Amino acid sequence: MEKETSEKIQFSDFLKVDIRVGTIIKVEEFPEARKPAYKLEIDFGDLGIKRSSAQITHHYRKEELVGKQVIGVVNFPVKQIGKFFSEVLTLGLPDEQGHVVLCSPTVKVPNGSRLF
Repeated sequence: MEKETSEKIQFSDFLKVDIRVGTIIKVEEFPEARKPAYKLEIDFGDLGIKRSSAQITHHYRKEELVGKQVIGVVNFPVKQIGKFFSEVLTLGLPDEQGHVVLCSPTVKVPNGSRLF
């Protein structure tokens, strides 16, 4: 028996979500976060450098993240987390224990490229 998926949407609804690729250029600890997280600065090409909070400390060390391309939603409203303002939702998937694994292209693509 197949598991039921979420509510069906139109392709036009999907196009409203602006999902882009960017390269992480800076990573900082985020001790004020309720769950272990990093503060990221991500270069999205023509869209500029955006900030994001990401709960990715289980699988990733700060040093290995710089230069990594990631996928993010760039058109959600800014979310305030303590004194930090997150401008992008960095996308990831949970592993078997619920720890986030980043979504990222398998081949380098231009920063700012849109997922479609």
